Formats: sequence, C-alpha cells, structure tokens
Amino acid sequence: MEMKTVTPDAISKIMANPSPDSSVDVPDLVVQVLDLRVVGNRFMFTASDGQEKLKGILQSSFSDMVSSGSIQNLGLIRVLDYTLNDIPTKPEKYLLVTKCESVSPALQMEIKAEAKNEDCGVVLKPKEQVKEEPGILLTPRQEVVAKSAAQIVIEQRGNMAPAGRMAMTRRVHPLASLNPYQGNWTIKVRVTSKANMRSYRNARGEGNVFNVELTDEDGTQIQATMFNEAAKKFFDKFQAGKVYYISKGTLRVANKQFKTVQNDYEMTLNENSMVEEAGDEGVFIPETKFSFVPIDQLGPYVNGRDLVDVIGVVKSVSPTTSIRRKINNEMIPKRDITIADESKKTVVVSLWNDLATTVGQELLDMAERSPVVAMKSVRVGDFQGVSLSALSQSIVKINPEIPESTKLRSWYDSEGKEASMASVGAVLSPSSMGGARSMYIDRVPISHITSNTSLGEEKPVFFSLKTYVSLIKPDQAMWYRACKTCNKKVTEAIGSGYWCEGCQKNDEECSLRYIMVAKVSDASGEAWVSTFNDQAEKIIGCSADELDKMKSQEGEENLYHGKLKEATWVLHHLRVSVVQNEYMNEKRQRITVRSMAQIDIAAETRFLLNEITKTKASQ
Repeated sequence: MEMKTVTPDAISKIMANPSPDSSVDVPDLVVQVLDLRVVGNRFMFTASDGQEKLKGILQSSFSDMVSSGSIQNLGLIRVLDYTLNDIPTKPEKYLLVTKCESVSPALQMEIKAEAKNEDCGVVLKPKEQVKEEPGILLTPRQEVVAKSAAQIVIEQRGNMAPAGRMAMTRRVHPLASLNPYQGNWTIKVRVTSKANMRSYRNARGEGNVFNVELTDEDGTQIQATMFNEAAKKFFDKFQAGKVYYISKGTLRVANKQFKTVQNDYEMTLNENSMVEEAGDEGVFIPETKFSFVPIDQLGPYVNGRDLVDVIGVVKSVSPTTSIRRKINNEMIPKRDITIADESKKTVVVSLWNDLATTVGQELLDMAERSPVVAMKSVRVGDFQGVSLSALSQSIVKINPEIPESTKLRSWYDSEGKEASMASVGAVLSPSSMGGARSMYIDRVPISHITSNTSLGEEKPVFFSLKTYVSLIKPDQAMWYRACKTCNKKVTEAIGSGYWCEGCQKNDEECSLRYIMVAKVSDASGEAWVSTFNDQAEKIIGCSADELDKMKSQEGEENLYHGKLKEATWVLHHLRVSVVQNEYMNEKRQRITVRSMAQIDIAAETRFLLNEITKTKASQ
C-alpha cells in the first residue's frame, strides 16, 4: 500500500503566503483533517501538518466530498487553493479552503512529529499500523527579496485605468467561492438585472434602496443590495448588461423571503465599496446554468418563494395582448406560450414586456417547427391550477445547445409529437389560499413521509395525500379565542370583553377558530396532522362556535362526541406541508394540512388508470 503523509511545514507555508495570486502558485500542501464537524451549511475542521495546526473552513460546496467519504476526520487532503483571513468575531486566523482533493481516508490516529526540525515525518497507513519513514526533505526557505510582490505589481501597473488596477492587484474570485468569512476579494461580473430605486420606512428610519443581480463567467448568480449613500453612489454607475470589477463588499446568509437567485448568500455594497467597469479585455458572456424542474413536478412550487428553471417543446404561441396594470393603469404587453416535456404534461408560460415582444415574437415566427425553449428563474402561480410567469430577471433561450435540449428534441421527434398531452393543472381542487392546485401532481402514501425523517429539514416540502381522517381526540384543545377583525388570539380584558394585541383594541365579543390535531390513515400507515380553521371546518362540518355550543350541552346523547365521530373515516384529498420542529431538544416531524378537497370520482378514476398504465409499461 502506498504510504501517505502530511507536508512538513505546510501550515508555515500557508501562513507565509496568506492569499496566493493563483492556484498555480500554491506548493504541495498535504494536511491532516482533525475535529471535522458540521456548522450550519459549512464544515469546520483543524488542519495539521504534524507540528502546527490551523483552524479551517470547508464551504457547503464540499458537502458531497464529505458525505461520500472522500474527506474524513483523521484523513489527508491536498489543499489546492485557499485564502487565509481574519474573522471579525474570532481572534485567530482561519484557513478558508476553496479547492482541495482527497489524499487518504481516515488514518488510525493523529500524525504528530516528535521534534520541530527533525528530518523524519510520521507516516500512517490508512486503517493500519503506525510506521515511521523518511519524510520529504525540503530545500532551505529562500530569503525575502528586496522588492515585495506588491511593489513589483505597483511598478507594473503604472498609470493604468482603475479597472485594470483592480484586475492586477487582486486575483478575481469566482462567485461560488465567496462566503461571509472571506477577507478581501475581487469579482468580475455582468449585471444581468437592475431594479428601480425604491424608498423604505421602518423603525430605524427611512431611506432608499436598490439591488442588482450579478452573474460571473461560470453562470453563478448573486444579488447585491445598496442602501442610502451607496444606493445614490452606484445607481447610475450600474448599467444592465455591462461587466464590472467589484471589491470591498460584505456577504451574509440570503433572506429567503426576498431571494430571487440561487445562492446561499447575498451581497451588500456600501459607500466604501469599489465598482469599476471592465474594459474590452476579457469581457465575457455568462454561461447560463440551469437546474430544471420537470413540468409534472411543479406542484410544490405553486405560489412559493422559490423560482424555478424549466425546459419544454413549444406547442403553441398566442398573439400579443395588452394588460392594464392596477397600480398605475399602464398598459403592458403579454404573450402566453404553452410548453410540454417528457412527462407528457403541458403548462402555460406568460411572457411580459420586452420578453413578449422580442423572444415571444421570435417563438411565434418559428412555432410550426416546435422549438425547444429553456427558461431560468420563472415564478410558479396557480392560474388554471399551475402556471408559469417570466420576471424581469428571467432568462429565455431558444434551442439552447445543452444536453437536456438535445434529449428533449429527440423524444419529441420520435414519440412526443404524436403523444396525448394533458395540462399539468387539469386536475384541480379548490384551495384555501385563493387559487386552485393539483392534488395529483405529487401524491404520495403516508409512509413516504413518516419513513423519511429528514424531510423538511431545510425548508417545508409539500405533498398530496388521499387519506381517511381516522381519529379526532375529543379531549384536545380544539380552538382558540380569536379577534373578529384580524383572527389573532385575544386575551380576557380587565373588567369585561377581550383585548386584541394586533388591533390594539378591546371588543365585547370574540369568535372561536379551530386549531385541531387529527390522525389520518391510508393503506401504507398513519400520521398525526395539524389543521387550522378553514380545513378543520370542512372536516368537522361546522364552525368552532357551533361545535362549542354542542360541547356545552348536557344530556346522555352528547352532540359534540357524535359530531366528531361523524367526521371520521371520511375520505379526503389533503395538501400537506412537512417541516422539522425541535421539541425538548428532539427533532420532530410536523405535518400541516394546507388545503383539502373532496374526491372527484371521475378525475380519480383517470388518475388510477394512468398509474396502472405506467406500472404495466415499466414491467
């Protein structure tokens, strides 16, 4: 077995060169990984060369290497690219690894050299015995030359333009390598979307804000936000479509509520940040990266915050129509296109403004040839069950040269052209959220949820169930006292009436609203689900106020218990969300009913026949 060991003085070499200009300048640095642990969406560890140690961070992009076992605690890695930087809240320096490769899985123990300057390193076989062999002999470290690298660069750049100075003084970092703990960095990005300046007012005061979406050469995107002075300084500077060098910004974990691009982080630029337009040298067109969602799997994204990427064959294109905006009565152009994919489902995509008149017209002109269209960052709505809408930052590509496009074209030409297609939102059910949603897109048995305990760890996931309500405990707290105006919980006021904190007022009366737990069952198993007022009313068949009156009645035949019994063993379609909650330091799965509908016998029959056909075809 080949012997593997650390590079002697690896930590000293890293400390002496805290930010190499490129990965080519990095010497051979093999270190042992100690104390590897998960912290949030990254991995913390200690890098050791047998003599010295340094705390380190592996960002979330290394999660595949950790989960597959390529990077293990007590294992060896070769650091190919890194940055050494200070974290404001920590007194010591951290090694931020941006590129590495696995050298060895876990060794039996930590490598420790006996003396600082000895010429023998300790070599360990993976999972075997400890063995000492001669280590790598290093040539004496060279003396520091009179001119530092920084001085040479200053002499070289002379009177170059600001953008050129930024390009030469610092290595350009890919967006994928940035994180909140990094020190100085420079990025080279194209502005792919620029929002309007808007004003805000909150508890801390009022001001102005605007944001841009930035894309680098690899197609990675990030949203950058500027407030007040920075907003005034950079609003005219940033122009959509142009390429810039940017440095001295800060990063933080992205707020999912306002997130429009696929990135764990978002950027903030202040008045001290540096933004310079790139010259003609090396200006690039970003490579658009897609993460396609099949049309028949769009259901969980309906009315959600996440944008999606889709690809499909264009089945039809409508003429341009004009829609009047409610806000300012402005007329804006709109065009609908219908696309299909290998799931044999279709969905309507609405194109607005310039996309409707430019790309939309191009698609209309070539509609007879059934082009393939790929779209990045579109919103999923509930019109006609499931629909898509392009936004200002959406990217639309016609017949893109990507493998997914080739595969889709091949399928359509060979069988899709003659296949029977159905709208993804064809099977509808009324939704408590004001729209309509398919109960068949992602139907699963209850056991699929209960057996997968990791579901909903990062964000809620949605499923559809066809299930019976099998038990409603009569002794549970089934409702709460609610404000008649805003439905929030009220408390008994001093004297009389009820106090609503939300409305900041006292009311003589309140209403009761359900907050009920019920057990649901199907052929695969059972689970407890939480239901709120609208869904519980449909299950019980009356309001909480009416059920409360039944409960307060006395007599041998209590109507309250009878009403709950009537509600059990009734078949329902349920749309549920699944999240992970922590209770008494223990993670628990919480299943909540979001909408429900009665069984449509005709639609259910069509669905089951289709499932039978799929099963036969796969056998």
